[in-house]
Amino acid sequence: MNEIILMSHILFGVLCMVAAVWLFVDVLHANAGNLARIRKLSWGAAAAMWLAFLVGGYFYVTAYKADKAIILAEKNKPWHFAHELVMETKEHLVIILLLLATYLPIVAANNLAASKDARKLMLWLTVTIAVLALVMDGEGALIAMGVKMGLLAK
Repeated sequence: MNEIILMSHILFGVLCMVAAVWLFVDVLHANAGNLARIRKLSWGAAAAMWLAFLVGGYFYVTAYKADKAIILAEKNKPWHFAHELVMETKEHLVIILLLLATYLPIVAANNLAASKDARKLMLWLTVTIAVLALVMDGEGALIAMGVKMGLLAK
């Protein structure tokens, strides 16, 4: 069951990232015809991020303790950074990503076709979300590798 929880955490995070990239392209070509889609996508991206956060938080509280012990085991000394640096960073970056994704529907409520400033803000917002989501995905891979290296250490 833990694998399903962890994979759904990754799925929702990737959905948020894909939605942010899609939003970027739509906002670049904002017009009256795609404003409704932009607003729906922004809500979808925010919802995906919240789901990733909640599912990941559930995994962290219920199952990560065992993974953390494997990463921090004395025999896995070279991979301690997978928790001590990478997971600690991920725990803090997720709050920023959550706030930015939550801000998407607020910015999308503006008339992006008419307001250059709102469009510019939305473009920066989507790029930041996509980049942070990609960084978070990489951090998750490093944490998984830390667990794997701990299990392989003899």
